[in-house]
Amino acid sequence: MSKKSVLGVALVAALGVTALAGCSAPAGEEESQGEVVTFETTVDEAAAALVPAAIRDKGELNCAIDIPYGSLAYYVGDQMMGMDPSMCRLVAQKLDLEPALEKQAFDTVIPSLQAGKHDVIMSGMNDTLERQQTLNFVEYLYGGFAIVVAEGNPENITGIEGLCGYTVAIQKATSQGDLLKEVSDECVSSGKKEITVTELPGDLDAQTALKAGKSQAYVGDAVVAVYAAETTNEGKAFDVVEDPENPNGFNALYSGIGILNTDQALTDAVLAAMTSLIADGTYMEMMSYYGLESYAVDSAMLNAATE
Repeated sequence: MSKKSVLGVALVAALGVTALAGCSAPAGEEESQGEVVTFETTVDEAAAALVPAAIRDKGELNCAIDIPYGSLAYYVGDQMMGMDPSMCRLVAQKLDLEPALEKQAFDTVIPSLQAGKHDVIMSGMNDTLERQQTLNFVEYLYGGFAIVVAEGNPENITGIEGLCGYTVAIQKATSQGDLLKEVSDECVSSGKKEITVTELPGDLDAQTALKAGKSQAYVGDAVVAVYAAETTNEGKAFDVVEDPENPNGFNALYSGIGILNTDQALTDAVLAAMTSLIADGTYMEMMSYYGLESYAVDSAMLNAATE
């Protein structure tokens, strides 16, 4: 995967298709740019009929979103934009509910859902068998991970096996941590040095660690990693390690809308909403806007993760 890849389209979309204008982000967030875009669909009466009474009575679908997170979630002024906020709004429309978007740190998003603070997770969460012990996943994205290095790739890292002996920054509580542990064990088994994995609260923190020289690489979801390389310091801070055999990232996984697996009624409703969004073309319209067509799913799927 080269730095100038299909996600270059996401840069244009995420930063606005008209002239760019700087906007003030909420305290603690990076400056945001772009425009607020609204995607419209129609109520699916059959899907709406599946909504549990407790959610129907309150009239809203509360979505937990980790933000900022590349092209998946970012601010335009005080408005959340990106694929995850847009998906929350579209699913809510299909279910005849009002969307309620709430910021939630990724490493606390599952406990927050279990505590009843949210109805669903829309945070680019990878579907894994371990997470399925707690969650159901309605899949909306299929992509892998990418390795980001400093501009010019000074350590000449050529692939995931080339991370042996280096410090790698990642976001806490992500699938990247498990993957890098496996790779590190293989490094040691082959007589090389282990990978030092630095887990940080947010994806932006992991990028900052690389930028500050505290790590030699950052590993993240490909859709986010390429966006970071395209946008940070006007594309002059990072490079994405090229991987021609895996143009959508290595070790591809499904990512989906997370719902407590004890809530089958809401799972059925969200799955039906996703089916309807794909059928009427709204899902692909939204994915195309964000430059994510090549990461789109062809049909609505539930718990598609495998070994």
